[in-house]
Amino acid sequence: MELFTPEVGLIFWMLIPFLIALFILSKYGFPVILKMIEERKNYIDESLLMAEKARVELQQVKAEGEQIITKARKEQQAILDEAAQLRDKLVKDARLQALVEAEKVITEARTAIQHEKEEALKLIRAQVAVLSVQIAEKVVRTELSNATAQKQMMERLLDEIDVPKS
Repeated sequence: MELFTPEVGLIFWMLIPFLIALFILSKYGFPVILKMIEERKNYIDESLLMAEKARVELQQVKAEGEQIITKARKEQQAILDEAAQLRDKLVKDARLQALVEAEKVITEARTAIQHEKEEALKLIRAQVAVLSVQIAEKVVRTELSNATAQKQMMERLLDEIDVPKS
């Protein structure tokens, strides 16, 4: 049982190196270890602060991104509205121009038709005059085919002419 119960001398000689090791560690080891632990704690705290700042900045960037997207959508809608208005204006202008051109063509056509109508009437009148002369000539020829008829016609014409008496 001596193995399990140490003697006082052994305890004394084991206590001396333990105390020396404890003194050396407390003098040189523990301050370095505590300093390293403190530095590690400070590094972790700084990392947490930087992570929090990064999270806040990320939220700000997200918010700015959403604002930019919203602004871009509004600008896109404004551009589309402006394009639609421009398209409607161009269509309206084209229709008005087409109506003006159509009215101009109709007016020119009416003028041309009126001019052609007048020319046709002149031509018809000229042809009627020629036909009238030809018909009168044929009628006069038939009526004046004999000498007595010619004499009677001459006398009648002379009677119709008013001769001024001097």
